[in-house]
Amino acid sequence: MPLDLIKTATYLSIHLTVGFTVAYVMTGSVALAGGIALIEPVINAVAFFFHEKAWKHYLARRAEAGSDRANPARHQAGLA
Repeated sequence: MPLDLIKTATYLSIHLTVGFTVAYVMTGSVALAGGIALIEPVINAVAFFFHEKAWKHYLARRAEAGSDRANPARHQAGLA
């Protein structure tokens, strides 16, 4: 098994354990703590997906702006 997959699995187990423990301490409910511990990582995964899309968009726009600065004729011609 690749090391990256092992590290991901161990991190997931730590994340779920911490999430469950915190939720259980705060609520006193095993069912509620279990639900929170399972739902929270899924919501984080979706949020991370959109976070990555936003960063890619930002970096693409930044690279585009940098290429305009590198080619002043393009900018002056109204092609920027």
